Amino acid sequence: MRIGLARRPRSCRASSSCSTASTSRAAKSQEVPSFPCVEAHATRESRIRTSLGSSFSTASPSSSGPEPPYARPNPTSYKMYHHNQPLPLTYAAPLPSFDIAYETWGTLSPAKDNVILLHTGLSASSHAASTEANPAEGWWEKFIGPGRALDTNQFFIICTNVLGGCYGSTGPSSIDPASGKPYATRFPVLSIFDMVRAQFCLLDHLGIDSLYASVGSSMGAMQSLAAGWLYPERVGKVVSISGTARSSPSAIAMRFAQRSVLMADPNWNNGFYYDGLPPHTGMKLARQIATITYRSGPEWDQRFGRKFRPLPESAEQPSLPDGRPLPRTPALCPDFLIETYLDHQGEQFCLKYDANSLIYISKAMDLFDLTAPALADLHLSHPPPRRSPPPLPPSLRSSPISPAHAYYHTSLSHSKSHPPPPNPPLHLPDLAEGLQPLANTPTLVLGVQSDILFPVEQQREVADALRMAGNQMVSYFELGGVWGHDTFLLDVQNVGGAIRGFLS
Repeated sequence: MRIGLARRPRSCRASSSCSTASTSRAAKSQEVPSFPCVEAHATRESRIRTSLGSSFSTASPSSSGPEPPYARPNPTSYKMYHHNQPLPLTYAAPLPSFDIAYETWGTLSPAKDNVILLHTGLSASSHAASTEANPAEGWWEKFIGPGRALDTNQFFIICTNVLGGCYGSTGPSSIDPASGKPYATRFPVLSIFDMVRAQFCLLDHLGIDSLYASVGSSMGAMQSLAAGWLYPERVGKVVSISGTARSSPSAIAMRFAQRSVLMADPNWNNGFYYDGLPPHTGMKLARQIATITYRSGPEWDQRFGRKFRPLPESAEQPSLPDGRPLPRTPALCPDFLIETYLDHQGEQFCLKYDANSLIYISKAMDLFDLTAPALADLHLSHPPPRRSPPPLPPSLRSSPISPAHAYYHTSLSHSKSHPPPPNPPLHLPDLAEGLQPLANTPTLVLGVQSDILFPVEQQREVADALRMAGNQMVSYFELGGVWGHDTFLLDVQNVGGAIRGFLS
């Protein structure tokens, strides 16, 4: 009895306190919840239905921080090469024919010996910088031009949309000549090697026998290494920025998660959606996952912190009887600023890129592995390392022979020192063996310490393996900063300076 009597007053006081504090929220608890972030998918789908047959408009890039300008190019703004001969593929029968979209900057020298092939990341088009045909900013705008990292006063730069893409080059959304309908998932599985071979078909068409350099970031770094591996005598130098020579399990897992949410969208329809609605919901979610891997926690802590999105001015602000405002009611839809950022990134991308291209190209990235056993599994025999000396920059080629010419070749190897790993990866000797064709090719390896997609340990691994393979012309640098993987798009001073110093 004593226990019951002791509890009753406490219970009454608590009840009274709760009832007065929650009066304004009690009525709201009876309302049917509203979820704008979920309703947005239906709104988008309705907009797509009314827009079928025309180009989709997407939100403009966020102005709240540094973002790369990716956009769907107009077909009239790039050049097109059609290859009417079969292209051998790594995992499938030859592709009967294909198109490659490309753009160029600078002037080709009479000897055609000043060419730089610029390789793109997964979702980029050939529009790396503005041109007369397309004055819009490109995804590497500040790195290409007179006096910039890729100096158009010295070099002729070519950038293509990769095979498998959706910005002009042949991919799953292209028409299959055999059926007259889009390939969809009947398109063959591709490898990074296939993409590079297609690019060299373009070079053959342009009469370009050799490259001064092959330059790439992210997936483009894989292509750059693959170009030097496939064609040691045709590639003078290799630049690998925030890439890898062997896709790691963690990166494969991230890309698998993206493909999984995309393929779970009912609109994906096993890849056959070109006559109907695209899998826009899956694409939005896939892009949100990707965005997490492209940036870094420290950047987001500085940029967004734990701040909430501003409430609309019309929003009711319930208060306690004594006039104090009640704590803000958390929302299950984007509420933190970082959530609104991810939501925006997914929204502005989901209708900009073809879902099947994302699936096929991301799979090609997963399959990339330059270790000797992996190459043997693909029946790829090692070409011999280049026999000719590395190319001299145009500034030296145009001057009389001097000691500077000989010194140039010995000065290419410089590096930020890094301690040897306490536990070297077991695959490092296999990678060194696989990279033998690059033993005589000057290579710049650039990594970013805040990168979680291609961690800096992978950049060290590439540099170490090249040196183990006998390459004495490896330049290796690590960059600080908080931008994560996207540093290669945003840090003009440091990334651009390293490239310019290596190429000049």
